[in-house]
Amino acid sequence: QVQLVESGGGLVQAGGSLRLSCKLSGRTLSDYAMGWFRQAPGKEREFVAAISLSGHMKYYVDSVKGRFTISRDNAKNMVSLQMNNLKDEDTAVYYCAAGATVSTGWAKTYYWGQGTQVTVSS
Repeated sequence: QVQLVESGGGLVQAGGSLRLSCKLSGRTLSDYAMGWFRQAPGKEREFVAAISLSGHMKYYVDSVKGRFTISRDNAKNMVSLQMNNLKDEDTAVYYCAAGATVSTGWAKTYYWGQGTQVTVSS
C-alpha cells in the first residue's frame, strides 16, 4: 500500500519559518518526482513546489520563490519543504505528491498525501 504522510504543519507568526516533511512508504522515492501543493479555504488546490527525480531541477510558484526550498532525501524516502518568511497568504492545507515532471514543471500526480495544516497569524 502506497502512503505519503506529511508532518511539520502548525501555527506560526508572520515572518516565521516551518519545515514540512513527507515520507513515502510502499514505493521507492527515487522512482518519482515529488511536489508540494496547497489549498486555502474556498480556493482550488494550487502547485507550490516540485523537485525532479534527480533533485537537480526545482520548480516553484512565483509567490514562494526566494522563501521556500524543496529538497529530497532518497535514502530516507523523504521530501521536505522549508518555508521561511511566512505570510498570511501562505495559510493553507499543504499536500505532498508523488508524480512526474517535465522540463516546464509538474506534469502528473500518482499519489497524494492526506495534508497538513499551516496557519500563519499576523
